[in-house]
Amino acid sequence: MKTSFTYDHYFKYDELSECLTTLKNSYPDLMDLEVNCVSEEGRNQYAVILTNKKTGDMLDKPGWYLDGNIHAGEVTSSMCALYTIDYLLSNYDRDPEIKQILDEMTVYVIPRVTPDGAETYLNTPYTLRSVNREYMSEKGGIKEEDLDNDGVIRMMRIKTPYGAWKKDENDPSTMKLRDPSDMNGEFYDIYPEGIMEEYEGSENLKSRKEEWGLDFNRNFPYGWFPEGRQEGAGKYPLSNIETKAIADFVLAHPNIGGAAIGHTSGGIILYPPGTKPSDKAPKSDIDILKAIAEMGEEELSYKPLNIFDSFLSSQENYDSGALDDWMYETQGIPSYTMEFWDLATKVGVPINWGEKRKDDLKEDLKRFNAAMKWVKENAPEYYSDWKEYDHPYFGKVELGGFNYKFTHQNPPEKMLLKELENDCRFNIRFIKAMPKLAIDEANIEKIGEGIYKLSVIVGNRGYLSTALTQTAKNIKATKPVKVIIDNVELIEGLKETKIEELSGYSATKTGVYFYGNITTAENALSRKKLSYVFKAKKGDAVNISAISEKAGKVSKTLYIEE
Repeated sequence: MKTSFTYDHYFKYDELSECLTTLKNSYPDLMDLEVNCVSEEGRNQYAVILTNKKTGDMLDKPGWYLDGNIHAGEVTSSMCALYTIDYLLSNYDRDPEIKQILDEMTVYVIPRVTPDGAETYLNTPYTLRSVNREYMSEKGGIKEEDLDNDGVIRMMRIKTPYGAWKKDENDPSTMKLRDPSDMNGEFYDIYPEGIMEEYEGSENLKSRKEEWGLDFNRNFPYGWFPEGRQEGAGKYPLSNIETKAIADFVLAHPNIGGAAIGHTSGGIILYPPGTKPSDKAPKSDIDILKAIAEMGEEELSYKPLNIFDSFLSSQENYDSGALDDWMYETQGIPSYTMEFWDLATKVGVPINWGEKRKDDLKEDLKRFNAAMKWVKENAPEYYSDWKEYDHPYFGKVELGGFNYKFTHQNPPEKMLLKELENDCRFNIRFIKAMPKLAIDEANIEKIGEGIYKLSVIVGNRGYLSTALTQTAKNIKATKPVKVIIDNVELIEGLKETKIEELSGYSATKTGVYFYGNITTAENALSRKKLSYVFKAKKGDAVNISAISEKAGKVSKTLYIEE
């Protein structure tokens, strides 16, 4: 797949900024680059707008939204967003499909929601959820630090007769759980590599609570709960600069009709609702959400799952305040959380997403050890065997294990490109599912001296309805299609006619019968015929415009010929 840049590593802020600026300068008629907000550390949260400016205003075309890196360590998603921008621009002049997309539609991209958080992740040994901003931290315990200065925080094993772990007799680099009957031998506790903070000789060790505990994907208004119920939620909804900027951007671009929200990892495509069972949502919405997600499965081999039914660990104290739920439940936008990279399947111990989540330490350990083996064989640059280290508090300890960041949370750099290519293919298919307004017919018939009849058929040729979803209709977030007739003296008909909805072909009823054929049982109500009677004379122009917030604006001019 042709692109302007090489995607063999994870871009830091300066390189990302340079790439975006280069693309903007190279394709000024197709791309605008805006600063959506400025972070506390002075970095830009960029907003990219892709459309052919010569074919109309961005808001007069169907819109689609893409983002990445709402979680600091999930840098694959940021690279996926940049790759899609790059691919669309680099192939505009050589691929008719891409040309049609940018001529007729608008693509909005926030490639890196948390520039401060991602920069900390990429430039330091630390991991973090969303941003390097202190939030409800508690001191005391083992604080993660890169003790041996190899750039990675690995595991630290401490020999103790009270330990719950022991070395695998077949492979001393692998740990296994201590058997209930184990009385004698070498046993270990395992913690993250780090220092002991405010150590007072307590016999019970623990890992220090994360200092940077904010979770941007728990800070959106729909389903928001305070910290006591939802960790990382923030002081109030949209209390973070970055999340408020995202919400403001979506509201400022009401033509957005679909959204892909980038995360890692797990190799799944999650669709809402996330705060209630899917059977409590409109069935037509679930059918649409599944159908689009299945295109993602074809391109990425990722399983589509409803968030509430199949992904949450608890349906009583469920995770909430997420961007996808806010978009779907308050704006009616079909939205997806894309969980890129599936190490578990690659190592041969896949996670059975969709089954009831349960704690299974033995299965988790089996998967972990298989991952360690896979990393040693396939990405040894991210693995370090156990080695002794003189710890200032614990004496002789051992440090070792893989680099979690670029093996488990994100793919090794040499495996990154395939994820980006597959995701870009899905994004292109998703974009094409947006509603698309058209004037199918417009005919003028003379019915008397200086009197004419105009017949117009306005249609929606897209998959999604001009209302997007039943949820959008239920919450009254929809606007009608407007058909406007200009430059004539009307006798019959309205200058502005409102059509509440033009269904997409997603609403067409189809079937396959055991004793019969495949069939279209009933077409979607995707077209509307309008008639007008007006006065005119030869040479007069009749202007017809159809306008939909989600499906774009189209127009046609006819001339009186006799």
